[in-house]
Amino acid sequence: MKEQIAFQRLTGLIAFARAGSLGSYSAAAHALSISPSAISKSIQRLEKQLGIPLFTRTTRSLTLTTEGRELHGRAVKLLLDAEEIEQTARAVQSEPSGTLRIAASLPIGVHVIAPELPAFRKRHPKVSIDLRLTDRIIDVVDEGVDIAVRIGELTDSRLLSRKLSSLLFCCFASPAYLAERGTPMHPDDLADHDTVTLRYQSSGQPLSWQFKIADRVTELDPPSTMTADVSEALVAMLAAGAGIGMCATFVTAPYVARGELVPVLEAFAVERSSITALWPESRRSNPAVRAALEMLRQAFNQVAE
Repeated sequence: MKEQIAFQRLTGLIAFARAGSLGSYSAAAHALSISPSAISKSIQRLEKQLGIPLFTRTTRSLTLTTEGRELHGRAVKLLLDAEEIEQTARAVQSEPSGTLRIAASLPIGVHVIAPELPAFRKRHPKVSIDLRLTDRIIDVVDEGVDIAVRIGELTDSRLLSRKLSSLLFCCFASPAYLAERGTPMHPDDLADHDTVTLRYQSSGQPLSWQFKIADRVTELDPPSTMTADVSEALVAMLAAGAGIGMCATFVTAPYVARGELVPVLEAFAVERSSITALWPESRRSNPAVRAALEMLRQAFNQVAE
């Protein structure tokens, strides 16, 4: 009986740690691959066992109480220790196995990662994939993610990193549009063309059109006839002949391969940042993580070719 109570308390602490970090039972349930009701019951049982309230709950929010804040850091450490034990056990295995949680932005996930996963699963049938696509900057450690693919440089010292690719932006148009309107030879020629602009959902600001001219990066603002706040919609418009638009090359790669889009003003394209894989130190020796990092390396190499 004592062992059962101790086990329930341990599971309650794990649920409490994740819910406290993520701010909701549903997010904690998703991270731990269990139901929200199981999270709720575990935490309620833990509160009863400890004799203190851990959260203040309303219909819209979940916040730590004073007592909950004092205990949360220790609970997170317990969770990380448990995950490290699991990772150490997996590292002993020569064959990748277990659930692999990969987080990325929607365009990277859709255009680069998702097409590679069926072949990856065939090579490693004991691995289950949980692909999480969001533009939100997640906390890799607190949310139990194995690998995150981000645009930009590493900012979390708790994570290991590997550059996968440069983020190159270039202009594109459909062959039909260029046949009708001509191909611009210099960024100044865009003033005589229809253009389509990407607007960031997070800020509402349009993507700046940057070009490398005479060894300097110059920003232009062509008057756009159409705007989209999702890159997939932008490239669909371009493929349908809407005009010329600027987009990351990894998004347009399949359209270019099929002949639906053509690069324009390639000599003036600018590398804006890096695409980087991040993973926790505790996953360093995990066979599934190592295999996935190699899969990502090859996938981005193919896009860059």
